Amino acid sequence: MNFLAIIVAALIPMIVGFIWYHPKVFGNTWMQVAGMTEEKIKSGNMALIFGLSFLLSLLLAVSVHTISFHDSFVAGALYYVTDGTMNPDPASEAGRWLEYYKTNLAAGNHTFKHGAFHGFFIAGLMIALPIMGTNALFERKSFKYVAVNAGYWMLTLMLMGGLLAAWQ
Repeated sequence: MNFLAIIVAALIPMIVGFIWYHPKVFGNTWMQVAGMTEEKIKSGNMALIFGLSFLLSLLLAVSVHTISFHDSFVAGALYYVTDGTMNPDPASEAGRWLEYYKTNLAAGNHTFKHGAFHGFFIAGLMIALPIMGTNALFERKSFKYVAVNAGYWMLTLMLMGGLLAAWQ
């Protein structure tokens, strides 16, 4: 894992959030549909909120790292077929497969475009949107609430995936 890339990727939710939830973008809409007021926002412990948000973003970056390109899946498969050595015999099926992956596939997986696709599609569309939508249904939140918040996460996860896949 590239820990510097993970730390930088963990900053993306905060940077995108500052823009996305700005009053001139979606901030006023979000406040209305979330039932937030200026007083409620000012009453929070901002150091605690942003500190915990960054820690959670670190966890998210590690997760997005594993799905934004395929090296972790390759390593996982190799672990099992080599009894944990991660070093297959080059003449074995696993050795030939690993060589094929490195020669023909790995470079294409380490692009911003590839990581952004996986960040958006897998993490955003297939994970974040269903979670946000389910919570909104039970909390009786509007479609606009889901659109603002899920849109933020889908964009954020796309950018995180792109950065993590490209920065190898």
